[in-house]
Amino acid sequence: MIEFKLDLKSGVPFHRQIVDQIRYGIASDRLMPGEQLPTVRELAVHLSVNPNTVRKAYSELEILGILDTQQGTGTFVSDQQVEIGEAEKERMLQQICDELVARGNQYGFTLKEIVTHMQRRLENG
Repeated sequence: MIEFKLDLKSGVPFHRQIVDQIRYGIASDRLMPGEQLPTVRELAVHLSVNPNTVRKAYSELEILGILDTQQGTGTFVSDQQVEIGEAEKERMLQQICDELVARGNQYGFTLKEIVTHMQRRLENG
């Protein structure tokens, strides 16, 4: 199971963040076919969002065949493979980097300081 988290400052709609996290979770094998997802209510409470936000994300994924909702049983990951294209990966990486730099700038860090710190983390494993 993945740990759902929302970035309140990213500007990306919450339902889109939920959709992306589920898609990436499936593509990276952190979510497996047949795995049950939290109920709409549980996830809404966990993320402190309106249940309609979670419902919208689940519905979008169900239309794409990525999720399967069984009345009275729950919402499950379907057997459908999820492929993340290179353009989408690049877009996501760009978004992550933009957010990192923006947050760093809020605390007065330069891009050079951020990169140096990331390189040290990589070297120290």
